[in-house]
Amino acid sequence: MLTPTKIHYHKQSRELELAFSDGQTCQLSAEFLRVHSPSAEVRGHGAQMPILQYGKKDVFIQNIEGAGNYALKITFDDGHDSGLYTWEYLHNLGKNHDQLWQMYLARLEKEGKTRDTSVIQIHQS
Repeated sequence: MLTPTKIHYHKQSRELELAFSDGQTCQLSAEFLRVHSPSAEVRGHGAQMPILQYGKKDVFIQNIEGAGNYALKITFDDGHDSGLYTWEYLHNLGKNHDQLWQMYLARLEKEGKTRDTSVIQIHQS
């Protein structure tokens, strides 16, 4: 069974450092974890496309706690705290980080959104 051998949140850089029993290591930013939250609020319900999260560039993690022996519950400063990050899910995020990040940036651009929290977007019809 895949398990973490190290879990460390670096407050200064806002990165969660993980090492796993298979030797994989990764550093996942708070923003990356927030926009890839496994919660229904982000993932959507059923087969629908995940709901685009934007304006999360400056988000940080307020709290991390274990959920049984299989996951982390992460609370972000924007109030988001639903969804459990299982070891397998975190491992997958680390393994596919670059591809997932590029897909996220491309979707932001396609939908006219930004990572910035300070930009107020006004839509007119």
